[in-house]
Amino acid sequence: MIELSSGTWINKPNQSAQTHDSVSITTDSKTDFWQRSYYGFRADNAPAYLLSVADNFTFTARVSFSYNALYDQCGLIIYLDKNNWFKASIEYENQEFSRLGSVVTNLGHSDWATTDIPLPDHIWYRLSRRGPDFLIESSFNGESFKQMRIFHLHSLGETTELMGKSNPPLAAANSVNVGVYACSPSESSFTANFSDIVFEPCQWESPSA
Repeated sequence: MIELSSGTWINKPNQSAQTHDSVSITTDSKTDFWQRSYYGFRADNAPAYLLSVADNFTFTARVSFSYNALYDQCGLIIYLDKNNWFKASIEYENQEFSRLGSVVTNLGHSDWATTDIPLPDHIWYRLSRRGPDFLIESSFNGESFKQMRIFHLHSLGETTELMGKSNPPLAAANSVNVGVYACSPSESSFTANFSDIVFEPCQWESPSA
């Protein structure tokens, strides 16, 4: 069983709180994660609360928020290093819509996959791992989850689970740092509250099942 209290911060914010089952982050302005693609800039100063997990897993969390400015965001993150990471969030765009999406950063280059939605004040995310491959899902009621994307983190190696072949147990060397993050790339600040945090054995069905 993973204890939430065993996590560690990167870029710890000026205001935060952590209990045995929840985390809150109040963002500092001009904080973000992004690498190179299209915009040209690099940012690696957003706060994240991370736990090291060696095995396949499913990680679920609810996050509530009240955004104030363009690109305010909060959600789940995998952080291997500044050039290799993943984040899922709703990013504030304007009063008409925001963007539910995710960023996968491999070898120092980020992508951005989004869909426009009305801005809610909370959402659940569910992240599952099978070796170097991951599934991210989201839900607005905590019960019905929809797939956002399947992705691969290159620095974790090759996919070994193929049709008809079982993935061997993951070694400790394949641990990933997974957790929650929030940031305000512009001149803004808001508080993200993460609750209903659950780690469990991987619920993502194997393709060879």
